[in-house]
Amino acid sequence: MRAALADLHGHRGQVLNHTEKAWASITFAGTRHSLAILFAGADAVDAGEQFVADLPDHEFAIPGQLVADAGVIEVEHRMTPAPRLVVQCELLLLEES
Repeated sequence: MRAALADLHGHRGQVLNHTEKAWASITFAGTRHSLAILFAGADAVDAGEQFVADLPDHEFAIPGQLVADAGVIEVEHRMTPAPRLVVQCELLLLEES
């Protein structure tokens, strides 16, 4: 999943934090992932802004997993002392049967 996210943001971000919790419903099992991703520098911030726009509708191809939900929870944007963007996102991955 982290490799698929890195491909989506062009390998311009750095994962600061990644937590994972088991998730289940009556018919599905999977995991909920929360990540904080740092984009540092003007080019990386541009890639991060595109990542924010693309993530919710992106079709992931992760073997054995279905991304049921992906969204941006929070964005922190700073321009000084250097351009910086921190994106907090969550993904729900379901096990494919």
